[in-house]
Amino acid sequence: MKTAADPVSDYLSAVEREASALPADRRQELLADLAEHIEVTRAERPDVAIRDILTELGDPRAIAATALAEAGEAAAGASAPSNVGAPSRRGKVHPLVPLLMLTLSLPLMMIFPALPGPLFGALFRVAGAVLLCTSVHWTAVQKTAGALLTAVVPSAVIATWNLSDGGPLGDTPALLANLAMLALLAATATWLWRVRRA
Repeated sequence: MKTAADPVSDYLSAVEREASALPADRRQELLADLAEHIEVTRAERPDVAIRDILTELGDPRAIAATALAEAGEAAAGASAPSNVGAPSRRGKVHPLVPLLMLTLSLPLMMIFPALPGPLFGALFRVAGAVLLCTSVHWTAVQKTAGALLTAVVPSAVIATWNLSDGGPLGDTPALLANLAMLALLAATATWLWRVRRA
């Protein structure tokens, strides 16, 4: 007896069909990323219909075309002659760059509390988050979690602290909050480094 059609399975099958020219491992990675994204979105927004989530993801042909174009660029880069055996990377920016920018944004603000420190710290945080979110070294879920934990949460804590009066305890709570944020940044950067794609 045939059961009702599952829109997620149908969607993933369509992507797999359209991306049949991709190498099998890359195709499976693409499907796993899409399935994970759908699952996370359904958990975060249970009131949204599955059809709407799939529409937000985009047309299977467009997704497959993008993946094929990326694979073509990677293949072209791999087949191009390199200078003195330089290692080829999938991304244009080394994965360590956004992680260092995000982690060092807070120490810049702590070491130089006058005007240049907060400005450079904010610029590092924004640039690091952009580089993280546009990197090919992490999945969409990892990018989202990383951006939330290294850019959004610290910015919210700092903004909340600056808007409050600091309290009667002086600088001790501010120092503890800064150290907690620094620990969060370092832990998140370490996690992102460990789960990155080569």
